[in-house]
This record gives sequence, C-alpha cells and structure tokens, in this order.
Amino acid sequence: MKQSLQLRTSQHLALTPQLQQSIRLLQLSTLELHQELEQLLTDNPLLERLDDPLDHSLRLLGDGAISQQSAPAEASAEGPPQQPQDAAAAPAEADNFEAADNDRSGEADMDWSDAGRGKAPDDEDSRPQLEASHCTLREHLMEQMRVTVHESRDRALVELIIDALDENGYLEDPLDEIFARIPAELEIECEELQTALSLLQSFDPAGVGARNASECLALQIKRLPHIPLVTRRMALTIVEQHLTWFAQRDFNKLKKALVCDDEDLREAQTVIRQCNPHPGAAFAADVSDFVVPDVVVKKSRNGWQVSLNNDVMPRLRVNAMYANLLKQGKGEGQMGAQLQEAKWLIKNMRQRFDTILRVAEAIVERQKNFFSHGAVAMRPLVLREIADTLGLHESTISRVTTQKYMLTPHGMFELKYFFGSHVATEAGGEASSTAIRALIVQLTGAEDPKNPLSDSKIADMLGEQGMVIARRTVAKYREALKIPPVSLRKSL
Repeated sequence: MKQSLQLRTSQHLALTPQLQQSIRLLQLSTLELHQELEQLLTDNPLLERLDDPLDHSLRLLGDGAISQQSAPAEASAEGPPQQPQDAAAAPAEADNFEAADNDRSGEADMDWSDAGRGKAPDDEDSRPQLEASHCTLREHLMEQMRVTVHESRDRALVELIIDALDENGYLEDPLDEIFARIPAELEIECEELQTALSLLQSFDPAGVGARNASECLALQIKRLPHIPLVTRRMALTIVEQHLTWFAQRDFNKLKKALVCDDEDLREAQTVIRQCNPHPGAAFAADVSDFVVPDVVVKKSRNGWQVSLNNDVMPRLRVNAMYANLLKQGKGEGQMGAQLQEAKWLIKNMRQRFDTILRVAEAIVERQKNFFSHGAVAMRPLVLREIADTLGLHESTISRVTTQKYMLTPHGMFELKYFFGSHVATEAGGEASSTAIRALIVQLTGAEDPKNPLSDSKIADMLGEQGMVIARRTVAKYREALKIPPVSLRKSL
C-alpha cells in the first residue's frame, strides 16, 4: 500500500487548563472550595488571601450578605465574567493586570466582602469558640463506679461489663460468654458477675446495661417517679411480655390480654413513651453537620432579592512584590506561569460566584409562589428551563445546583430542591411533586390519630383538589418523607 500525506480540517472541543479549572471550581461545595483554595495558596507563592478564615469563621449574619450591586468598583468596571481564554493572550493580559494593580491598588483582587464589618479585631466573636470536651458513656459510668464501688475486685468486674457495652448502652455479649473469658485462676463466680451487672444497671442513665429493648424499658419504668402502682405494673407487663404488639399498635390484642379499657392502656402507653430505648446515644461523639448558604433570599419592597453570602467568598489577589519583580524582568520563568495561574484562579473564582448568583436569581424568579406561600405552591421546574433562560448548558446548571445552598425565610434548601417532576391535574395543568409532598405532610399532620388516613384516602383527597395521583405514588412520597404507614400512626 502506497503511503501518502494528507491534510484534513476538522473541529473539536479543546479544554484549556483555565476552562478545566473553571469547571472544577463550579462543581465544588463551599467546604471543598476552601480546601482546594488552601492547597492552591500553598503551591503558588504569587497568590495570597486577604481574609483569614480563622478570624472570620463562616457564620451567617442577618445583614452579612451583600448584593451584587454592592461589589467593589473594580468588579463592575471589568464587566461580566469573560469566557476562559487561551493561554496565548497571557503576556498582554499580564501587563494590563500589573498596571491596574499599581494604579488602582489591586484591580484583580476578588474582594466582595465587607472589609471592616464594623468590629474590632479583638471582639469576642471575631475568633471561633473552642468546643467543650466530650464525655463518653464509658467515662460517665467509670466516674460513678469510682464513687459507689470501693472494693478493687468489684470494680474490676463492673469495668469488665462496661467495656462490653455498645454505643447505645446495651450489653452486647451474653453474660455467660463474658464469664467464660475470665481466667479460671481468678476464681470468679458467675453470681459475682451478675451482681456487678445489677450494680451497673443502677447507674445513670437509666436502662444502661440492658441486654435487650424489653429489659431496657423495664429498668427505666421501675425508676420513673410518681407513677401509680397499677399503671406501672401494666406498663411493665407490656414491655416484658407484649412489646411486639405494642410496637405494632395492636391495641385490641393488648386490651384483651391485659383485661383493661382504653383509658388504662392510654396511661400505660404514656409511661412507656417517657422511656428512651437508646440510653447511651446521648453520649455518642457524633459531629454535627452544618452547611453555610451560598446565597440569601430576602423580602424587600421590590420583591424577593437574591444576594451572595460574602462570608463564603474568599478575597484573593496577586502578590504585589512578585508582580513588580516580574514587571522589571527579575523573576524566573516559572514565576510567569504562576502569575498566569493566579490570575486564572481569581477570574474563575469570580465567575463561579457570578454563575451561582445568576442561577439563584432565575430560580427565585420562577418560584416566587414558594417564597410567598411555602412548599405547597412550588411549581414544576427542570434544569433545561433555567439553562435556556441563562444561555448555559444543562450540565453547568447541574454543577451549580449540587451542594450549593440557599437561605430563605422558610429555611435552608439545596438549590436542587427547587427542581422537581410534575404531576398532571384534571384541568390539564401541572403540579410539582414537591408541592404534593407538602400536601401529604399537611394531610397526615391534621388527621385524626384514632383514624389515620390510608394511602388510598390521601390519593382520593388529592384527587378532589384536582391532582391525578395513584395510591402507589402516594406511598412512595410518604416513605420518602419518612411518614409511618397507617397502622403505625394509629393511637388510642
């Protein structure tokens, strides 16, 4: 086969480094963004941060967010964020950047926050508060043991049982297995281990050391004060013998087994509900998860106003000293590339927040009824509708709405919350699935506890309001809302 050279012209998409960075920054959450920024600040000496995240810890103030119109003059002077450019334009852009930096003291600084905030550096809330030390369940029980148990032998047995407790305060291993693990030369009797368990079960919190839910509730009922004797006995009988019927709310079988009426069973139920089936959960060292809003929505005379939360917006700039060295030709070749990377990051960071603001404004414009009347007024919305309005791709809208949060008068919501599928109505219109979920919550919240609404009844009631929805769809939404089925919502 004869070899030859041919020239072909074709078009293809090329992702420049700047565009790749812009896409990556857009899909990061607030926490991931700051982690990424810290790494970039470490790697690039020409990039510096003006705000200290330790001095200005992420907090939401009532007037903390500023609108886009209150941004510094240099942001408005630059106009809307430009699309990522090719690296070939770097030298000219660098000259413009350095000149502006000298003339206007930091044209490229991404400073959208209120620098003063009206507080002195030594204010009490200018630095994060330290969290108090956490007391574990084991430490809590060991402290009680040191006060109540004096014999070293008894202390060792109680500590052995404490070490066998799980995070909820239950004894995981049977007492026989614990006894079998004790060396024979210690001459420990099984009765001594049982006595140590009984001593542990007298500690606080009530119910600790139980081997099952029935024993845990019984231990707590025995220690509840000011309970009539008859009611206490009935409650103990229920948790020790008929706990399954009680959990299934089979009140007819309970009344027949206990030979009691509704009033007596209701009093026993009230006593059982005072107990905690997980006594050790209060000592669990769970870290509370929290989110900081990216945008804030407030009511004004002109309608609903959307503004960026400046507490999550870092203030970045190029180091002036290194920039002057490069201008004088005294810098190394690598510093020129780092300067370009710093400018790219500042521009992409600004573009990220501007895009979030534009998407949030478009969402608020289409969901005005939600902000005025709540979730029941939510309208159907898809990503394509926002993408067509803003001239962006659906994938961009998906990145913007993932792990980005909006603070509203109704609470904190992820931007994806405002998008949902639609359900047809009898009038030929559409209803949002979010609005239907809110109606289900309202209907189940206002139902008669003695005669709760079934899924079929809820579907019929929604149909009376013009929403065509099947029973299985109601069941799916109810399970997503973590609402128990009708049999578990019934009460005396």
